[in-house]
Amino acid sequence: MERSYKLPLVLEPQAEGGYTITCPLLPELITEADTLADVAPNVSDALAVVLEIYEDSGRRLPAFLGPVVATADLLLYTETLVPIRTLWLG
Repeated sequence: MERSYKLPLVLEPQAEGGYTITCPLLPELITEADTLADVAPNVSDALAVVLEIYEDSGRRLPAFLGPVVATADLLLYTETLVPIRTLWLG
């Protein structure tokens, strides 16, 4: 059965190209992608491995990690870190 999960991801650009991808809420999830188009499938593969590790070791999944009902074949949720400099922030 296929499920979709909503996770915060950090994409760190690499000097040689591509990205290292981590999840601050799920430290076991670490993967790489050559392009932005590769991010979703690579994260999906990495998350499947992490879920299998949790299941095999008898660990409970973190409470925040619950499946999301997808309303389309392709579900993409993004949050973007935007640096803002104002006088009142310093």
